[in-house]
Amino acid sequence: MSIRTTTRAGLGARLRSATGLLGGFAATSAAHLGAIVSGASVLQNATKPALMPLLAAHSVVAARTAERRAPRLLAPALLLSAGGDVLLQLKDDTAFLAGMGSFAAAHVCYVTMFVKRGALTDRRRALVVAAAYATAWAALVGQLWPDLGDLRVPVAGYSLLLASTAVTSAGLGWRTGLGGALFLLSDTLIATQLAKWRELPGHQFWIMATYVLAQYLLADGTLRHQADEERTEPLGA
Repeated sequence: MSIRTTTRAGLGARLRSATGLLGGFAATSAAHLGAIVSGASVLQNATKPALMPLLAAHSVVAARTAERRAPRLLAPALLLSAGGDVLLQLKDDTAFLAGMGSFAAAHVCYVTMFVKRGALTDRRRALVVAAAYATAWAALVGQLWPDLGDLRVPVAGYSLLLASTAVTSAGLGWRTGLGGALFLLSDTLIATQLAKWRELPGHQFWIMATYVLAQYLLADGTLRHQADEERTEPLGA
């Protein structure tokens, strides 16, 4: 067998693996959302921890299929999010704070990754986006503050990191920008639960639907941005 044939076979295997992992992520997401609608708590608890690991594995394999490495902080951001997902399922105050900490670490990974990839290069645009999100953050925290009790400081600090992800994600394109905005929306819905505000119909469904789509868009948008950068990089650079 020639080297070229072997290379093509390896590429085909990686492509099938990447496609299978993405299909697994989509199927697990659909099963999880369906379990929320039907009230199947066992299925909810079984599927939620698998979501982000599947997406992380897909991102790594998809990058390798294109003969590149996935951005170093992408998989850690997704796996830290998985840790947060698991901890939040425990329904315990200590576990909740630990889960929030795990998600906070994920946002640090996202913000660092986006900034390193040039998210703040267009300073004027970045300032406009930052001002918009800062206004929204201040208004939201101001409304929630009286009803958060002992969670006021943790929620305010975490939401700053969350808003930072939204701001910096916008610098890499519309996919990551929309992902950051949806992540902010998902966690805002969680915050209104904590404050015991009136819930939307299907509140938990919308929390998870926006969260799953947000994470997919952040991962996919980052990989696409990386590919675009490499295509436009001058030869010999």
